[in-house]
Amino acid sequence: MKVALTIAGSDSSGGAGIQADLKTFQAHGVFGMSAVTAVTVQNTQKVYDIQEMEARIVHDQITCLFEDAEIHAVKIGMVSSIELIQAIARALKAVKPPPVVLDPVMISKSGYRLLNQDAQDALVDNLFPLSEVVTPNIYEAEALISRKINNVDEMKSAAQEILKLGAKKVVVKGGHIGADRATDILYDGKEYKKLHSHRVETKNTHGTGCTFSSAIAANIALGKGFFEAVSLAKEYITGAIEHSLSIGQGYGPTHHFFDLYAKAGMS
Repeated sequence: MKVALTIAGSDSSGGAGIQADLKTFQAHGVFGMSAVTAVTVQNTQKVYDIQEMEARIVHDQITCLFEDAEIHAVKIGMVSSIELIQAIARALKAVKPPPVVLDPVMISKSGYRLLNQDAQDALVDNLFPLSEVVTPNIYEAEALISRKINNVDEMKSAAQEILKLGAKKVVVKGGHIGADRATDILYDGKEYKKLHSHRVETKNTHGTGCTFSSAIAANIALGKGFFEAVSLAKEYITGAIEHSLSIGQGYGPTHHFFDLYAKAGMS
């Protein structure tokens, strides 16, 4: 069985973070391992508190796993401090990792900044060069290139500039542009590809970014090439949103096992 490692924070509500990553890996038939960067106090309505792990502990979680098992892909989620970013980079350099998918969690879906500028710079300097794929949303792409993005052509231009920051391939997620369809731009340094999906009307979208990037990592672990891995991940996250779950009083999670439940005759 192929193995993928998620390096991310724990979401106590189960919809995002390492919980979403591990569910996504398993839904793809990939065994999931985790290095926990932080523990959150949150539910579907709000994040109440965050306790970061010590940088040394995060570093050692990563290296001890690579000493023991063959890992075929790595996904990195939200890391909020320069110390953690540097510790992850040191660990990955020490183990010569497989392809890394970096979800640069800097700006929330609503446009709220989650990383200060110094931490953003550290993320770019330390982790972009180690990444096979980075998956910024529109707001994060705007922060990386320091200007607004208003249409698909500007998304393409942004992808080209982001690639120059060190990553090998980029997916600019365009879910916040346009009305009826969500369009993502994929760029591998040579070729662009557009991915379209219809917009699903639901408030239950907690963890979509985590799930999408983890699905890319899972497909890469399974041996898929960049364009195929992202296309399959797009199909998966669209289905997970279509079957999202009304759990809690706030923004519910996507349904990571919707396909398995359907095959089993379960709703």
